[in-house]
Formats: sequence, structure tokens, C-alpha cells
Amino acid sequence: MVDLLPSIEINPEKLAVGSVIWLHGLGADGNDFKPIVPTLNLPKDMPLRFIFPHAPIRPVSINGGAPTRAWFDIDLPSLVNKSHLNESVAQLNKFIQREIDLGIPSYQIVLAGFSQGGVIALQAGLLHDQPLAGIMALSTFLPTVEDLKTKRHNSNRSIKIFMAHGTNDPMIPITIAKTAKSSLEELQYAVEWNEYPMGHEVCPGEIKAISQWLQSRFSL
Repeated sequence: MVDLLPSIEINPEKLAVGSVIWLHGLGADGNDFKPIVPTLNLPKDMPLRFIFPHAPIRPVSINGGAPTRAWFDIDLPSLVNKSHLNESVAQLNKFIQREIDLGIPSYQIVLAGFSQGGVIALQAGLLHDQPLAGIMALSTFLPTVEDLKTKRHNSNRSIKIFMAHGTNDPMIPITIAKTAKSSLEELQYAVEWNEYPMGHEVCPGEIKAISQWLQSRFSL
């Protein structure tokens, strides 16, 4: 069995025909987004498996070196540890492969992430060598755009990307998120942009939009 990070899994009553692998933000864990699943009100004929991995615990520079769950170390102004980032992408790829091994086609797998998790979801999705169903990037940014210009894979050149951000986000200002959106669009990716009067969080209107987008991504 592939060595996977610990995770929380929500399986549908029927055999899953699609999967959503959802990464949490800095300092949280896989429990963070588990309560959202029932509020998505997905159709009963859309049996999806949701997987919420726990990031490793590591010292984080912006927290004064205190250890916490993090997909990568980060220091101000936005210095990202690329070695950690690459490790996390590799871990996410293991989850993708496990779903494929369980019989879920790659094109029925959505990668999702909030904040730090969104960075990993974008990086992994755009580099992946098999077509995926989509990427959901919530309250996040894109520190790896230069790498993506040369390393992105043709298999996901047409992948659909859902982005959402709070206009009052004090952690990742919306201007940074809009820069990420523009960078992706310059690379010819289709981005569905959503913004809400909120901080670094998820709101009911966003959950409704996520549900609608997920329903559009799965051909069941």
C-alpha cells in the first residue's frame, strides 16, 4: 500500500464514481472542511468520495518557528519553501493515484484547497500528467507561476479552475488572489472567479457556488 498522509474520508452510500481531494490551510487539519460536505446538498445520484488529508507538522517561520500543520514553510513577505511545496505535491499525487487504483478515472477527480492547500492543489493539478476534473482554489495565491510556465503538463491545459476569495481577507489580500487569477488567464486557463464580502474563510454563498461548480465538473 502506498504510504499516504493521515486523512479523513467521507464515502457516499453508493459506490463512488468521483472523488474530491481537499487540502486545508495553515494550522488547520483535515477536519476543517469536513462539515461542509453535507451543506453542499449534492444530488443523491452524484456519489462522490471526499478525502481530507492532514498536512505534516513542521516549524513555520511566520509563526515564529512554532510547529503546526503546514503544507510548506512560509516567511514574510511571501517566501515559500519550494522543497516543502514539492513534497506536498508529491503527497497529493499519491492520493490521486490511490483514487485511480480504486477505479476512479483521473478525469473524475477534483483537487481542492484552501489558502496553503490551494497553492498545492493548483501546483499539483497543473503539473499532473493525466487529465483531472478540475481545481478548486479557495482564498489562495500562486507563488509558482514562473515554474508553471515551463513545467505545466499538456494533459491539463484545458482544466477548469474555480477561484473564490474574500474582499476583506487580512491574511491573503484579494489583490494577490487577483494577480494569481490574471497569471492563470495569461497562461490560457479558464478561471471561474468569485468574490465575497468576507475575510479568510468560507461563506454560505461560496458553498452554494462550490456545489454548483462541482455538479458541473462530474459527468455521471
